[in-house]
Amino acid sequence: MLRKAIPLPLARKSFALAAASALIPWWFAAAGPQHGARGTGHVADTRSQSLELSRPVRPWEFLCAVGTRAGLLGNEAGRMEAWVYPLKLLRDFRLQFHTEGRVFPAETLARTLITRPESSTIIYTSDTFSVHETFFVPVNEPGAIISLEVETEFPLEIAARFLRDFQLEWPAALGGTYSSWDKDQRAFYLGEETKKFAAFVGSPTATEARGEYQTNYSESAVNSFHLGVTNKGKDTKLIVMAGSLDGRPQAEATYKKLAASYADLLRASAEYYKQYLNDTVSVELPDAQIQQAYDWSRVSMVQGVVNNPFLGTGLVAGYRTSGESQRPGFAWFFGRDSLWTSLALNAAGDFATTRTALQFVSKYQREDGKMPHEIAQGASFVPWFKDFPYGYASADATPLYMIAMNDYVTESGDVAFAKEKWDSVWKAYQFLLSTYDEQRFPKNFGIGHGWVEGGPLLPIKSEFYQSGLGAEAIRALSNLARLTGKDAIGTELAQAFEKQSSKVNEAFWLADKQRYAFALGTDGKPVDEPSVLATVPMWFGLPDQKNASAMITQLAGADHQTDWGMRIISDRSPKFSGGGYHYGSVWPLFTGWASVGEYRYHRPQPAYANLRANALLALDGSLGHVTEVLSGDYYQPLSTSSPHQIWSAAMVVSPLLRGMFGLSTDAKAATLTFAPHLPADWNSLGINNLRVGENKLQLNFTKSAEGIFLEAGRTAGAGESIIEFRPSISLRATVQKAELDGKLLAFRVEANDEDQHVVVRFPVSEGPKLLRIFISNDFAVTATQALPPLGSASTGVRILSETWSASRDQLTLDVSGASGAHHELQAWNAAQIERVEGAELKKKPDGSILSLQIPGSGSESYAHAKIVIHFSDAQGKGKRR
Repeated sequence: MLRKAIPLPLARKSFALAAASALIPWWFAAAGPQHGARGTGHVADTRSQSLELSRPVRPWEFLCAVGTRAGLLGNEAGRMEAWVYPLKLLRDFRLQFHTEGRVFPAETLARTLITRPESSTIIYTSDTFSVHETFFVPVNEPGAIISLEVETEFPLEIAARFLRDFQLEWPAALGGTYSSWDKDQRAFYLGEETKKFAAFVGSPTATEARGEYQTNYSESAVNSFHLGVTNKGKDTKLIVMAGSLDGRPQAEATYKKLAASYADLLRASAEYYKQYLNDTVSVELPDAQIQQAYDWSRVSMVQGVVNNPFLGTGLVAGYRTSGESQRPGFAWFFGRDSLWTSLALNAAGDFATTRTALQFVSKYQREDGKMPHEIAQGASFVPWFKDFPYGYASADATPLYMIAMNDYVTESGDVAFAKEKWDSVWKAYQFLLSTYDEQRFPKNFGIGHGWVEGGPLLPIKSEFYQSGLGAEAIRALSNLARLTGKDAIGTELAQAFEKQSSKVNEAFWLADKQRYAFALGTDGKPVDEPSVLATVPMWFGLPDQKNASAMITQLAGADHQTDWGMRIISDRSPKFSGGGYHYGSVWPLFTGWASVGEYRYHRPQPAYANLRANALLALDGSLGHVTEVLSGDYYQPLSTSSPHQIWSAAMVVSPLLRGMFGLSTDAKAATLTFAPHLPADWNSLGINNLRVGENKLQLNFTKSAEGIFLEAGRTAGAGESIIEFRPSISLRATVQKAELDGKLLAFRVEANDEDQHVVVRFPVSEGPKLLRIFISNDFAVTATQALPPLGSASTGVRILSETWSASRDQLTLDVSGASGAHHELQAWNAAQIERVEGAELKKKPDGSILSLQIPGSGSESYAHAKIVIHFSDAQGKGKRR
């Protein structure tokens, strides 16, 4: 059972116990019912005992087990390929079951999938036997193990079959490869003429080996072996794959180690992920699905770390099968992918992985300062940066490098790394300056693509996305300069940022359309194509508040926002195609950008819809992973999508921590900011392992009709930290007073057109701090999204905007939903409602709801509705300081 945030009356007594148990992940507790799970029918069942996910097999879905040095990539039918980076060993690995004089292809009996951070299992079942096939890749070993747990009534023998590839990852290649059976190791030996690359594929119980052959009369590319007969009852068999980039003896040693130490290695890998989740920011949420999606997304991100002996250790972009090619999805290193992911890693407190990623990309910085776009795992075998066009193809990796470096140093406090890399980031800035056009905007055309790499949205001169990143990079460098003692440069850059930010806002804003242009065209004029890419400058707070909010309202419409995320452009655009990679599809990356930007500009309704869409994707499709790209028309991934995409997983983490929770850390100032915009039905949550310099903090949040309560304490470290708490409340609400440990605490209220925030600051050192903020007449309403059936179009409801009357006694909701559909909205603190127009207020055991019917609208699939909520006149009169 998920542990709720600690109630305030019990908090002081229980805090010491909570602090002592902070490193014990709640998801290893005894199994029990989960709080707040919301049904989506087809979403995988969850288990509260662990992160285990399970559902019936979907043969077409991607399945993988990966470590830092090897990977098994395949599908839920059990067809796999094996890699020891940068070497592909084999493909089309599959099982056959021999029993009662018959041979069953394993894929015909695949029934259930179970996946965990360290392994994945397919359960095959017939009338008389069951086989659990577990795919496992140790975290730091160059190989893989497949365990087969057998239970049978009659004699059963399992055969394994595969096709040998034994080739380097694209674009490199090996010549003169071969295979042979090694009877001592009971394995196929895979080799090549230089004897540098080697591999073994076999089993300690292997028999009846049959190898590939080619003659004048016949040929076969299949290699196979049997695993020995299980006569009756239970048995366990192992299949081992091991590779070496340094000759046969090393491959043989790894093969023997994997075969002999399977159980120990499996335990060690499970402990590795358990410890990783313990050491990074953990949350305790009332929504079980977002809870599990967040935990899985942290795992997915760190599974992007790959150690290539020839190139170094960095973050790859994602995983997908390569089939007959040598290109496994995007399982090679990308600059901008790792940099966007680093922002989520920093938010989660995994500074070590961010530092590794930054170190890697800086290693391949071009002499003129430009940062790399992609580095294939086979790059060391070919003149990659000279003869291939991909190495420095993007323009956005360079400003992102500066932004990511500043974010890492600010959040972690690792100023020494900033000093070490100062020349590198300064050189990146010089390259950025060299790309400026006559208006002093960083160019894409002739320099490198921004976000859009091709399609009908091009050609352009500079994307709003790219110009926004360029401006933010100046601010980032200004802060890095100050942190490293270069105050004069910092001041000069701060002034340059103010000018550049203002220029970007003016040049891209279309006042008559109340939105931002997608780009400046080759003629220097704005290109009026509203796009979710505008939310990237919003992520960094660059646009004007009023303009950004107007743009968000447009992006919240059903033409931009689907039930599964954000389209790049409106489906009403003549350039739109639902399958268009850069002109109509839905990327979880876009969805995450939008969510963080929308939360930053106090628009929690579309922000929550986008966060929840990404979270649900992690529990559907390839279980535990978020795919790269989906159709803009129907809920299904594009056929070319990489199903385990690293920056897509990051876009569950960043929208939750940076977006909904508004968490940010200034390690040098020892300050943590917590500025939550919570859904109406979230009354409590906990956040653990928040790193502020050398300290770790724990927060427990609760709210009621009387106010907001926060318990904060230090669980590790010795110094004092400052917490700036800025919770969102409605424009109707009134703050009565704030108390810290029973004593009055100064506060102020900051209002905007959408909401208001109570702002308090207080120190945390030894012992818990108990904060009470007494509030009257707060109110919230939320639409909770679900994924539609696979292959379906959007049907969900959206709250496009909220407008309060000047006297705060009336709230108008502009709502959009499928024509003729019925929907329910969650309402919090509804006792103050006097009456409702356009919906019916209903009481339910778990809270109040607004029940509404969307009107029909002819041929339009979506229609608008208006809800007007009238409140009683009785409002508390409180102080605002």
